[in-house]
Amino acid sequence: MDAVEVEMLPQSAAADEVLAAEVGALVNAVYATAEAGLWAGDADRTSTAEVAGLVAAGEIAVARQAGRVVGCVRVRTVADGVGEFGLLAAAPELQGVGIGRELVRFAEHRCRALGRRRMQLELLVPRSFMHPSKEFLAAWYTRLGYRLEEKSTIEETYPHLAPLLATPCVFLVYRKDL
Repeated sequence: MDAVEVEMLPQSAAADEVLAAEVGALVNAVYATAEAGLWAGDADRTSTAEVAGLVAAGEIAVARQAGRVVGCVRVRTVADGVGEFGLLAAAPELQGVGIGRELVRFAEHRCRALGRRRMQLELLVPRSFMHPSKEFLAAWYTRLGYRLEEKSTIEETYPHLAPLLATPCVFLVYRKDL
């Protein structure tokens, strides 16, 4: 298997509509499974325009294998000394081979280099049932050293998204000292 290389996309890559569409399609494919049953209708997790905006903001890193985008992660600062990663996605046919772990490691390293002392992530989970993908992710993040520190409702955190849910959900905020 070819090595996986992770890099922040340069802000100038925001003009590359093909790349933004490729990253958006990857995120949407992964989240269609990871969040199945949580959202009403067929809403996509992101769009080409949103991805281009995040690239322009300097927040998107991609994993490439043999030149092909096989993963991505959003990396940003959310508070003084606190970095965050999100939109974590690895190509479905390559899940389980370490791409996600490399993307998280990259995000942590980048935030540490920027002087961030803590890292966080948010995990959307249903209130009334166990979602297999969410249970897997909660256990995986815990194995990576993240600890659940906060719970909030989607209505409190992202009120504009609440009407789009098919089932009541909560946001779990996991954090890790860097």
